[in-house]
Amino acid sequence: MTEASNIKADLTQNLKHLHLPTIRQCYEEVARQAERETLSYERYLHEVVQRECDERLENRTTKMLRESQLPLEKSLEAFDMRRLPAKAARQMRTLLDGGFLKRTENVLVFGNPGSGKTNLLQAAGQELVRKGHRIFFTSCEMLVQELLIAKRDLKLSKLIKKYSRYEGMIIDDLGYIRQTREEMEVVFTLLAERYERGSVLLTSNLPFSKWEGIFKDPMTTAAAIDRLVHHSIIIELNIPSYRLEQAKNNLQSLEADGKEEPALAAEESSELSSGSGLRPPPPASSPDSR
Repeated sequence: MTEASNIKADLTQNLKHLHLPTIRQCYEEVARQAERETLSYERYLHEVVQRECDERLENRTTKMLRESQLPLEKSLEAFDMRRLPAKAARQMRTLLDGGFLKRTENVLVFGNPGSGKTNLLQAAGQELVRKGHRIFFTSCEMLVQELLIAKRDLKLSKLIKKYSRYEGMIIDDLGYIRQTREEMEVVFTLLAERYERGSVLLTSNLPFSKWEGIFKDPMTTAAAIDRLVHHSIIIELNIPSYRLEQAKNNLQSLEADGKEEPALAAEESSELSSGSGLRPPPPASSPDSR
């Protein structure tokens, strides 16, 4: 083997030993580029190291997004910020810098079904993950089931410790489904353990005045609210249902399309009213959305 071949083999082996796969794959290509552009040694070294760092960051972000259980389609780009009230839009922008996570502040988002509460936190959660923060997303229903199973198996403290690895824990739809007292006791235990240790981001369509129906006990309710509200950002989405708006827009589009063929529409209407007594079905009501 030639000296150049020996150097290449040794370098490849050393890069493999040092766990630098991206440099191992690109160093020859970048070396040829450096020769063509007469780059300095420092510029060459900077380029290969930068590629390694970029690849590791991308892989780490992909892994963290997968662990977060956030739906990737609910990104910030897909979120319509124009629907938010001015105050909520300002609060949303504040969330994106991630400072509240360092201060272990909670984020409580209230609004009617379909107002975009869930999507707001999902979009913010994705951006925070891309900035290096560990976020976990779950519905309240799924969380309750996992906590109950862990409690039954005497592993509740272990599961809560696992959740503590996440800087922010998104709990979606607190109070949307009625839970038993035992079920909400394990949720309270989680909230108490995360108090001033990690941020809780939750959505609910119920105001605090109705939370006694969630936790089933006045003292537990007061304690839960106290822990959540202390060091918190409260976002209120008093806006119409997004899905209802979409349904109305779709209906208007269909009506507009129908006007393009007035003769056909009149004929169909006549048949419906005089033929068999059938009437067109009413438009389906939009289901409650989060």
